[in-house]
Amino acid sequence: MPLQMNREVFITCAVTGSGGTQDRSPHVPRSPKQIAESAIAAAKAGAAVVHCHVRDPDTGAPSRDLNLYREVTDRIRDSEVDMVLNLTAGMGGDMVFGDTENPLPVNENGTDMVGATERMAHVVECLPEICTLDCGTMNFAEADYVMTNTPGMLRAMGQMMTDLGVKPEIEAFDTGHLWFATQLVKEGVLTSPALVQLCMGVPWGAPNDLNTFMAMVNNVPSDWDWSAFSLGRDQMAYVAASVLAGGNVRVGLEDNLWLDKGVLAENWQLVERAGTIIENMGTRVIGPAEVREKLGLVKRAPKG
Repeated sequence: MPLQMNREVFITCAVTGSGGTQDRSPHVPRSPKQIAESAIAAAKAGAAVVHCHVRDPDTGAPSRDLNLYREVTDRIRDSEVDMVLNLTAGMGGDMVFGDTENPLPVNENGTDMVGATERMAHVVECLPEICTLDCGTMNFAEADYVMTNTPGMLRAMGQMMTDLGVKPEIEAFDTGHLWFATQLVKEGVLTSPALVQLCMGVPWGAPNDLNTFMAMVNNVPSDWDWSAFSLGRDQMAYVAASVLAGGNVRVGLEDNLWLDKGVLAENWQLVERAGTIIENMGTRVIGPAEVREKLGLVKRAPKG
């Protein structure tokens, strides 16, 4: 199969994530001010899209606090730097079971299971241009932690996104998630062409070998738009792999803390390096205005 290299690539920066990385690097932003400033710096370095979670400003723990999302959104929109805002909608589906002989009741430490309306509350309030839709249930690296997204929950959340005019970014951690995403489009819950993020190397989803990666790529409908990422030391390798396979790229501290061996990264540095790789491949990094045109997005104005 001949290469279908993408000649016009957009970069997404995943600014902070919800993993337990807040104490592993001083550059992982915690407060809304820090998250917004890091997103703005990433946009200045070439990221067209910024993907944001929020954290408790004091502890760095992941949060669903509506006020924190509102502050991040307002700070980004009030800045003079243009970027496409992508908010997570993945929080509120975490289930941690008890031990193998006594799985129930679930462990209250770590379990965060709420309904579709509550999971979408910050999206309704902030109206980002994009929000994520984790299109399946999956065991994560921790022994008894399950990321829970039932078909009914995904249909409900997906319909809310469509009704709000917010573009869902389908987070696909395995080929079955892509299968279900195409079903949501067939049912009219999501519109086509859809937007996909291929999430490679996240235990225990799709491993980040190239055979699996191409299987994921080949399961994305040809008229859909997609990006891809992998974790840690493989982050920059997947910048090149994604462009070669026809996609866009994601980098950022959500997925990788390191710039070089022993050198902790800042978000803008990861974006800058990704941009250098893309341009050295003979392709062009596109900005937020072109991304909006490509994906059919409508820029939201700051609140007056």
